[in-house]
Amino acid sequence: MTFMGIGDEAASTLDGQIAATRELGWQSLEPRGVQVEGFPKANFHDIPDAAFGRAVQQLEKDGVSVYCFGSTIMNWSKRVGDPFEITLNEVKRAIPRMQRLGTKFVRIMSFKPADDEFRIPVEVFRRVRDVTNMFLDAGLQPVHENCMNYGGMSWQHALDLLDKCPGLKWVFDTANPIFNPDRSKPKPWPRQDAWEFWEHVRDHVVHIHVKDATWNPSKNDADYNWPGEGQGRVREILQDAVARGYDAGISIEPHMVVVFHDAKTAADAPREQTEAAMRKNFVEYGRRVEQIVSGLK
Repeated sequence: MTFMGIGDEAASTLDGQIAATRELGWQSLEPRGVQVEGFPKANFHDIPDAAFGRAVQQLEKDGVSVYCFGSTIMNWSKRVGDPFEITLNEVKRAIPRMQRLGTKFVRIMSFKPADDEFRIPVEVFRRVRDVTNMFLDAGLQPVHENCMNYGGMSWQHALDLLDKCPGLKWVFDTANPIFNPDRSKPKPWPRQDAWEFWEHVRDHVVHIHVKDATWNPSKNDADYNWPGEGQGRVREILQDAVARGYDAGISIEPHMVVVFHDAKTAADAPREQTEAAMRKNFVEYGRRVEQIVSGLK
C-alpha cells in the first residue's frame, strides 16, 4: 500500500506538508490547499504557474511524489447551476500539472445538492461524464469522493453516478457517511452507515481517505476522532480492503485540528500554534493508521 496524507491537514505551506510526510517516512502526498513561499494559498491546480514550478522543484528535491490531486473540481462549494466553464478551466489547469508530476489520480466530486434534493439531475451526469472523459483521454484517472455532493447522497446514488459515467472510479472516505444524510430513504433522512456504503461501492474503490468521526446530535455535527475510535468503521473497512487484495493508496485526513470546509475550526488560535498542532496531530494520526494496517496484515 501507499501511505500519504492530504497535505493541508499537516500544514498550510508546502514545506510543512513535505516535512510532515518525511517525518512519517512516507514518500507520497495528496496536495489540496498549498501555500508556496511568495504566493497566496490556493488549491494545487489553481496556484500560479510560477508557484507550481517552485512546488515541483521542492517536491523533486525532497523526493516526494504526488499520488493524487485533491482538486476542488465540482466540489461542495459549487452548484450544478454555475457556469460549466468554471469546471472546464479547472480540469484544463489540472491535466498538464498532473502529467508534469506523473500523477495518476485526481479527486473530483459532483456539485452540492440543495437541502431538499434527493435525485441526481441529468445535467450532473452530463458534466461528470464530460469531466471523466477529459481526464481519461489524457491518460489520467478521476476518482469521485462520497462527500456533500450528488454522488454522495447514498450508496444508491453513488452506483447510479458510476453507471452513467463509464470509467469513473471511487475514492472512499470512511467518515463522510457519519455526517451525510441518506437521501435514498424517506424523510426525515437518517445518517448514512459507513459500512453499508463501503460494502456497495468497494468494487469501484481505487483510493481510500481515512478519517473517523462520531455524530453529535447536540451540535448537529460530527466530532472527529482518532482512526478506529469513531463510527467510521475504519478498522473493519481497512480489514475488508486488505482481505480483498487492496494494494493502492491510503490517505489520511484527520480533521481533528482543522476542517477544510470550516474556517472557524482554527480561527481562535495563533497561526504558529495551529500549524504545530496540525503537524503533531497529522504525524500521530499517520502512525496510528500504519499500526492498524500492520495489525491487519
